[in-house]
Amino acid sequence: MLTNPLTKNIGADNTAADIGRYRENGGYRGWRKALQMSPADIIEMVQEAGLRGRGGAGFNTGLKWSFVPQGEDAPAVRYLVCNADEMEPGTFKDRLLMERDPHLLLEGMAIAAFAIGARRAYIFIRGEYHLAAARLENAIEEARREQLIGDSIPDTDFQLHIHVHRSAGNYICGEETALLNALEGQRAIPRTKPPFPQVSGLWGKPTVVNNVETLCNIPHLLDLGVDWYKNLGRADDSGTKVFGVSGRVRNPGAWELPMGTPIREIIEQHAGGMRDGVKLRGLLPGGGSTDFLGPDQLDLPMDYDTIGKAGSRMGTGTITILDDHTCPVGLVLNLSRFFARESCGWCTPCRDGLPWIVTILERIERGDGQPGDLDLLREQAQRMGPGNTFCALAPGAAAPIQSALKLFEQDFVQHLTRGCCPYAQEQQRVAQAV
Repeated sequence: MLTNPLTKNIGADNTAADIGRYRENGGYRGWRKALQMSPADIIEMVQEAGLRGRGGAGFNTGLKWSFVPQGEDAPAVRYLVCNADEMEPGTFKDRLLMERDPHLLLEGMAIAAFAIGARRAYIFIRGEYHLAAARLENAIEEARREQLIGDSIPDTDFQLHIHVHRSAGNYICGEETALLNALEGQRAIPRTKPPFPQVSGLWGKPTVVNNVETLCNIPHLLDLGVDWYKNLGRADDSGTKVFGVSGRVRNPGAWELPMGTPIREIIEQHAGGMRDGVKLRGLLPGGGSTDFLGPDQLDLPMDYDTIGKAGSRMGTGTITILDDHTCPVGLVLNLSRFFARESCGWCTPCRDGLPWIVTILERIERGDGQPGDLDLLREQAQRMGPGNTFCALAPGAAAPIQSALKLFEQDFVQHLTRGCCPYAQEQQRVAQAV
């Protein structure tokens, strides 16, 4: 049984980027099967399989597709957009898939576009992903030459044109409606919802926005079936996931594993465990905008609902390690600087709250913190919480702050009582002893 559908073509020689090798390995077989099915049957199949969005939200993909208006009165023009603006701190899974197996993404997009009736699709890619963009553009041309996409796909009246759009940058473009504004050439700010993009999206037409990894799941799901896909997972969630680990581990990287793989297995077996001389203090389970989990939670399975019940989010499934030689205040400050810089400035709690948090953390880190600073941080994090801002950027930025204040409060207190960063002080002491 195929157990690594997302990475089965990825090897050291990168031959999967070539359409010939991709088709030899069964590529575009799912696309051919899809063309023999009705769009409604494809949507039902994806929904039944339980494929959840791999961009972080975890929403059922088939259900999302089903919201696109159908029937005679529905708009004839519809769009599919692939969100490849991978700017979440600590996340690098989509880059791996696009650079090493671009045709897998194109095939998934073709099936999704056919299912929702979109004849034009866009890959909105992070501007820094030059190699991925070049390989995708080459793959599009190869697929067009072999009449897998374009104006004349054999044995069907369906047409599909796929375009690569390089983002001008900004983290907010990961939010689907801000992405659509940027794609239209407007300022990248989130839109009011409803209406949702499936009803009124790109240029006011029904639009589905899916993440790279989500779309890469589709070809094998169509080819091998719902039962096969469901049986890949080790928990309630179906399929596999590209999990990643960064930080002071022996083997940082990314691996395709069953949904529900325990955190401990990912870190200790696949990432090789912690480096010599350092210990695990905590981790961000799904990118920089998730809450910290502690060492006592390593046996949790990595699936959306379990991590959610534990007080965090699985997010992108890429784990960032905090070790005992790294200052948690400095780590949170680094993340907060990023989020403050990337705020689109559309709403007050995010635009003004994040720079204020950076100011407070900077003075704590350099030893100038005041007794009431921790309460100020908690208050600001609460003000940026869910329901208080226009989109999820500020709540995501608040997540590592509020969880760090719970798990590592003594580290913050030591900064205040010592009048300096104790980690910097210890490093200075070691350096002087050497």
